[in-house]
Amino acid sequence: MSVSTVSRPAVAARPRASLAVAMLGFFVVALDAQIVNVALPGIRNDLGGGLSGLQWVVTGYTLMFSALQLFAGTFSDRVGARRAYGLGMIVFVVASAACAFSPALPALVSGRILQGIGAAIITPASLALIREAYHDAAARGRAIVYWGLGGSVAAAAGPVVGGLLTQIDWRLIFFVNVPVGAAALAVLSRVTPSPRRPAPFDWAGQISAVAALASLTYGIIEGAEAGYGAPGILLVFAVGAVSAAAFIMLQARGRHPMIPLDLFRSRAVSTTLVIAVVTMAAFYGVVFVQSLYFQQVRGSSALETGLLFLPMTALVALLNPLVARLMARYGHAAMIATGQVVMATGLAGLCLLPPDAPVLLVAALMVPVGVGGSFTVPSIIAVVLDHVPAERAGTASGVVNTARQAGGSLGVAIFGAVLASGEFMAGLRTSLGATAAVLIILVLASLTLRRRRQREI
Repeated sequence: MSVSTVSRPAVAARPRASLAVAMLGFFVVALDAQIVNVALPGIRNDLGGGLSGLQWVVTGYTLMFSALQLFAGTFSDRVGARRAYGLGMIVFVVASAACAFSPALPALVSGRILQGIGAAIITPASLALIREAYHDAAARGRAIVYWGLGGSVAAAAGPVVGGLLTQIDWRLIFFVNVPVGAAALAVLSRVTPSPRRPAPFDWAGQISAVAALASLTYGIIEGAEAGYGAPGILLVFAVGAVSAAAFIMLQARGRHPMIPLDLFRSRAVSTTLVIAVVTMAAFYGVVFVQSLYFQQVRGSSALETGLLFLPMTALVALLNPLVARLMARYGHAAMIATGQVVMATGLAGLCLLPPDAPVLLVAALMVPVGVGGSFTVPSIIAVVLDHVPAERAGTASGVVNTARQAGGSLGVAIFGAVLASGEFMAGLRTSLGATAAVLIILVLASLTLRRRRQREI
């Protein structure tokens, strides 16, 4: 008997433990994507650095998170999701402690990069545990929604907890990961070891993927200050383009690629991944710029800023159980399209507000941005996982989360670059309005998912 034949039934025997571990993992990963934003002015006051420095505190995490998702997905398949998850959580907790003790901004950015590595390993492994534990598509869809609930709770708690802790010391925001990580590892001990799919790692592909994403992000962030026509910035973009071309060639010709390109033969998967990039760019971009807006333009404290984010994030958490029922009733395509429309409506409203609008009105118009995201994320993941067999769930999870997190990194980079290129409010309006327009255009692509599904049936 093969290893996978023996292991799979045992893993499925404890689906609740697998789901609990997955939820805790996504909670801690999502928490650190949100909790830092409200602390940025405090970090700058303590450690120094300009706007680009603050962007790297955020994107150092999201960049490694996105760049290593592909490697982490195949790593999860090869060593087993349970083992990969445990390793990722240990790295994440150690990195969190390093961030808390950072003596200078470069050390903090380095710690955030290490956190991103741990988070990258945790996320596809958590989804792979769900894919292994739930063989029925409907049950798996519900489990994915509850997995998303862990992230939604983190998104709701992150700004408020971050604001509260920053009132004492911003370093405390990194210590909260330690007890959560310990709890996740304790529950993980109840999950039976996962099946493995031994194969060599695609190191050349991984290096080229990191080089491509890092070069693009670096060029966007630093180009806003140095000028996009500067020789150094042009060289960085050239390195990114060459790295991207090398990555595609390696995946097409390699014997053991990180991403078998046949995954993209499904137009539903390709379309969904593009939508994932844009929606996450919108969400992360809004969180970044609105945190600066509330504190720099409106004079709010870190705690007040966290509370202003609460309506957006808390409603997302409350709506998560409803999303599962709506997915089952109306289908993934309808949920994705609706989420994009709702998100674009909020972005357009924020774009049109005057600078001195009541802060509570600004907070209210942020609600559709979060709610729209909560509609799209579970359906996007479900579409991708429904189009792959269970033994490639880790790889598929890595692909979809790469798209999502790359979108988040690029969103912060692009929104920040637009802000740095001119007056703050003009840059804010430009970035929000342009993103809303792109989302509306992509609604048409979302609707084609339903037609393709009908043809498949």
